[in-house]
Amino acid sequence: MNVEYTILLFAVLLLTGVMTAKFSSKLGVPSLLFFVLAGMVMTHFFYFDDAWLTQLIGTIALIVILFEGGLQTKYSDVKTVMKPALSLATFGVLITTLLSGTAAVYILDVSWLEGILFGAIVGSTDAAAVFSVLGGKNIKPRLRSVLEAESGTNDPMAVFLTITIIGLIQAPSFEPFALLFSFLWQMGAGLAFGLLFGMLSVWFINRINLDSSGLYPVLTIALAVFAFSLVTVCKASGFLTVYVMAVMLGNNDLTYRHAILRFHEGFAWMMQIVMFTLLGMLVFPNQLAGVAWQGVLLAVILIFIARPAGVFLSLPGKTFPVSEKLFISWAGLKGAVPIILATYPLVSGIENSYLLFNAVFFVVLLSALVQGALIGPAASLFKAEGEGKAVQPPHSLELVSMGKTNSEMIELVVSGSASGKEIQQLDLPDKTLVTAVIRGDQLITPYGGTVIEEEDVLYILAPKKQKNTVKRLFTV
Repeated sequence: MNVEYTILLFAVLLLTGVMTAKFSSKLGVPSLLFFVLAGMVMTHFFYFDDAWLTQLIGTIALIVILFEGGLQTKYSDVKTVMKPALSLATFGVLITTLLSGTAAVYILDVSWLEGILFGAIVGSTDAAAVFSVLGGKNIKPRLRSVLEAESGTNDPMAVFLTITIIGLIQAPSFEPFALLFSFLWQMGAGLAFGLLFGMLSVWFINRINLDSSGLYPVLTIALAVFAFSLVTVCKASGFLTVYVMAVMLGNNDLTYRHAILRFHEGFAWMMQIVMFTLLGMLVFPNQLAGVAWQGVLLAVILIFIARPAGVFLSLPGKTFPVSEKLFISWAGLKGAVPIILATYPLVSGIENSYLLFNAVFFVVLLSALVQGALIGPAASLFKAEGEGKAVQPPHSLELVSMGKTNSEMIELVVSGSASGKEIQQLDLPDKTLVTAVIRGDQLITPYGGTVIEEEDVLYILAPKKQKNTVKRLFTV
């Protein structure tokens, strides 16, 4: 193909992705399913089997998607569920891996190491799929936080298990203390580096004072990729670092915050479209028939046995009622991570790598098709729906030149004692102005007698030094 046709193909790909995303939201099916199917259709016209290139692009896409998910994560919600989320991300993944791997040994007729390798590949939930499916659903905040934190932090466990088992297949030697140290280093160093890069990035972004506002989103993605690369070179978990770093950025005040968030939201969508389409192009439909019933059976075992067992055993006690554990089990969607990890055996030349890849494809396909499509009814069945709708302001406002001024536009949701008071009754700091009030779908022009109500979204122009004072006034 020449350059012109390649560019045309890329444009058609993005347009198709946008339209299928809208179509999928109406059906309640994750858009990644349509992207993968589009890639499978394209295999009839373009031959593509470069597993290494797909793994490279997929890794970059995962960095972007994890980073965007972390930016949208509220630390106040996550910190209350960090213990169960980490238990799911470690013990839950391990239990799911062992059960799924054991089933794969007998169903796929492979060795024990190859079977456990399959279990490791499908053992973790996928951040891209979870963020996408839960985004438009009214789920209890605690359950949403658990699922998002789990999907953002369980990739290191899956990557560690996959790489370790591939290493054992290629050079059989079991050194338990070395493996334990490697795991603790990956998780511990990944977390520490994430906190460090997060603090440094907040400081750097707010003080660099770039000439163009459009450079700030580019700066943030550059910092994320740099952090991932450096930490990975140090043999720690770059994915965990990126997610923790993004959570810190998303929960701090940043120059051009809205521009950064909107850029990463669009960039994450584009990378999802490209990544899942490429993954679909690695699948050859004529090879799927030979492993169809095995793949379907493994998917059923994973959805209804392995994942629930991992959830119930890693969440003992009564912290979560049985109904909520069942919903957490159902919402453990598979997506990009399993398919990308399935390229590792292909690149490493493992004997049954294509068999494992095709079986993983069926697991991801059925997970998206069944679990993703029924996430709404499952939330209703297992009483996981939230009481009210999350406040999502339909407007966005940002002071364009705030990177070079002493004032800043603050967006906040009213949740404190300010509710029920008139603006003129509030003890606002000097040079502070409430510029807009959003109530539901209405944009209200405020004046002194405007009464502030609970869950109003306010845009307030205030001196940067008074930012924390203003926030406490409306949220305490």
